[in-house]
Amino acid sequence: MFHGFGYGMGLWGGVAMLLFWAAIVALGVWFTKSLASPSTDKGNSARAILDERYAQGELSREEYQAIKSDLNKG
Repeated sequence: MFHGFGYGMGLWGGVAMLLFWAAIVALGVWFTKSLASPSTDKGNSARAILDERYAQGELSREEYQAIKSDLNKG
């Protein structure tokens, strides 16, 4: 009665399902890796922001030295 309609979604449906599961696995691996190893050190990011602001001319040399000294203390 329904001859030919029991074979699923055909070739493109199979490819789509394979891509879907590959994406799920890739997201799982990425999420696990991001939890396992922290990406950056919080102390270094403050220093990087300070260096960038000084390089852009937002801070004077004296301000830069004072803030850098404060960061090194903590």
